[in-house]
Amino acid sequence: MTEQLVWTNGVELCVETFGEPENPAILLIMGAGASMLDWDAEFCQRLASPGRFVIRYDNRDTGRSVSYPAGDPPYGLRDLVSDALGLLDALDLPRAHIVGMSMGAAIGQLLALDHPDRVASLTLLSGSPGGPGFPHDDLPGISEGLQAVFREEPQPPDWSDREAVIAYHLQAYRPCAGSHGFDEVAGRELAGRVFDRTADMASSMTNHFAMDPGEPWRDRLKTLEVPTLVLHGSDDPFLPFGHGQALADEIPGAELIAMGRTGHEAPPRSVWDVVIPAISRHTASR
Repeated sequence: MTEQLVWTNGVELCVETFGEPENPAILLIMGAGASMLDWDAEFCQRLASPGRFVIRYDNRDTGRSVSYPAGDPPYGLRDLVSDALGLLDALDLPRAHIVGMSMGAAIGQLLALDHPDRVASLTLLSGSPGGPGFPHDDLPGISEGLQAVFREEPQPPDWSDREAVIAYHLQAYRPCAGSHGFDEVAGRELAGRVFDRTADMASSMTNHFAMDPGEPWRDRLKTLEVPTLVLHGSDDPFLPFGHGQALADEIPGAELIAMGRTGHEAPPRSVWDVVIPAISRHTASR
C-alpha cells in the first residue's frame, strides 16, 4: 500500500496497489479532475480481500502524476487510454479487470474496444455510451438543478490557498451527490488530502475538461465482446440513469445494477455492500 512513481507511455504516473500481485488484477480508473484518492483506501482493501490485486492511480494532471500548465493540455483522451495500457505493461500484467468511473468509464470502453485481449472484464460506473464530449439527443440531459449550479459557478480560487481550494472543491462535489446526502466531514478531509498531494490544482481542475476527446465511438459498442457490468447511480444529476441503461442495452450481454440514492460520485459507503460484491462476482473465474 505504498505509492510509487511509474514511468510509462512517456510520462510519470503515481500508482498504489492493494493485495498480492499474483491475484487477478483490477485496475481502477477515476473520472475527470479526480485523483486516485476518490477510490477510498478502505474500498480498495475490501475489493482486494477476496483475492484480487487492486491498482489505483493518478491520471495525468491529478495527484502526484505528471502535470501540465492549466488550460492547454498536450494530450487527449486516447493518451489516457494509452497510459492505462502502459501501466499494465509496467506492472507486468498481461490483462486486468477494468473498473472505470465517469471519464474512467470512457477510458475503459476504449480499452475494451481497442485492446480486448488485455481486458478480462469491464465495469462501468456513472458512464455514458461513447464517453464525454458527445451529446446525444436520445439520452437525458443534465438535471435542471445541476444546470443552475453551473450557471452560477464561482470564480476560481487562489489555487495556493488551501482553505479556498477546499471550499471550491466542496462546491463542485456537493451538488453531484445523490439523495443519501453529501458527507461534509469526509468531503472536507478528502479535499484537504487532495490539495496536499496535487502538483498543480489549477491544472487538475481544468485540463481533463479541456482535452480533445477524439472521435466518437458509440456505434462501436455493439461489437464489444468483453463481459461488462454497468453500475449507475439512480440519482445521477450529471449523467442521469438513462445513460447507464443505454450502456447496458448497447453492449452485448451487459448487466445493469442501480446504485440506489447515488449521484455522480465515487461509490459512497452506503452502497459498498452492493458495489463491492457485484464487482467481486463479475471479476471471478475470468
